[in-house]
Amino acid sequence: MASFDTITKKQIEINPQDFVDLCFRFGEADTVVLEIVTPEQPTVEMHQADSLIKVMHNSREVLVHFEFQTNDSYDPEMPLRMAGYIIRSIEGYGLPVYSNVIYLRPDAGRNDPGKFQQNLENHNISIEYQVFRLIDLDGDNILDSKIVGLIPFTPLMGHHADTNDEQWLRKCIQVADSIDVPNKIEYLGSLAILGNLIFDSQTIFDIISEETMQQPSIAEYAAPIAREQGIKQSTRKHILDAIQLRFGDETAHIFKKSVESIDDIQRLELLFRAAIQVENANEFRQILSEHDE
Repeated sequence: MASFDTITKKQIEINPQDFVDLCFRFGEADTVVLEIVTPEQPTVEMHQADSLIKVMHNSREVLVHFEFQTNDSYDPEMPLRMAGYIIRSIEGYGLPVYSNVIYLRPDAGRNDPGKFQQNLENHNISIEYQVFRLIDLDGDNILDSKIVGLIPFTPLMGHHADTNDEQWLRKCIQVADSIDVPNKIEYLGSLAILGNLIFDSQTIFDIISEETMQQPSIAEYAAPIAREQGIKQSTRKHILDAIQLRFGDETAHIFKKSVESIDDIQRLELLFRAAIQVENANEFRQILSEHDE
């Protein structure tokens, strides 16, 4: 069973136009989705969370790129990661790229400048991309407009101040349940898993059960993903505990943000083995750097 990466990519694969419209801020631009560019294409190495859509935009063929980020990225920092992907995509496909990063957690992305810059005399570089923090989006507008691909994300979005968090979650579930989609269990399950980033899972399942009478099915769908997220969180903790035990509190604090930003379970397992085997903190730093996402 997949994690947040698969859930987010699945929504793009099913409803690409909704995300393309988000990229262009739901403006009046003439955009038509042509195809989803799959990772199997040999021209560009894709990060697991990347999604790439070929679009006809104002009579011009372009690429629209989305990176979903649960937490802040520190290793490498997001501007460098995005700059590398944008340049590789332009080189590999020979098309202009509209690149976007979407931060899931409410506390993530606050300091993302949406730009990579190198300021050297006669060697200046500036590469821009668009930053979306879900908490800054108008969730009420998404629900009212019934934008199918974005509704599973609405529990993480902003809402009217006179609506408390539980009322908001209930409204998101009600609207999601009203949407005619081929697999309602998977659709509601995606909302439940994404919502679990900020809401207690039992609260989510209780409301789903009250509103749809489908709690057991949703729980069955969501449980493997919840277990995977628990394993990842536990492995992050074990890595930092090992670093702290072997090299001290200060060293563990230095690596904390980088380790906590990693979502790939195989990479976390590799780093845990490194944390208990390396001879010094510099060796661990080198391994962390060599296996950048």
